Amino acid sequence: MARTRICTHYFANDLWLEDGTLVDHVDRLSGVPAVLINGRLDLQCPLATAWEVQKAWPGSELVIVDGAGHSSGDAGMTDAIVAATDRLAGDG
Repeated sequence: MARTRICTHYFANDLWLEDGTLVDHVDRLSGVPAVLINGRLDLQCPLATAWEVQKAWPGSELVIVDGAGHSSGDAGMTDAIVAATDRLAGDG
């Protein structure tokens, strides 16, 4: 219940950010390796948003998991997450 209250409070206040602020400044992460993993069916974090972030973040990669939503328990999500962390750690 506490997590729900915190999330609701932040989202009700637009995270105290102007619309587009994160995407507008993500270029500051240039040089920081990143793999963005998004389920194609994710309604909580739509694929269009991940695509905008990836376009604006130099050197980032977007992995789209077909048939998955937002949960790491959705088919293919855990495999994509493990593959990305292994690669970033230099193990893959």
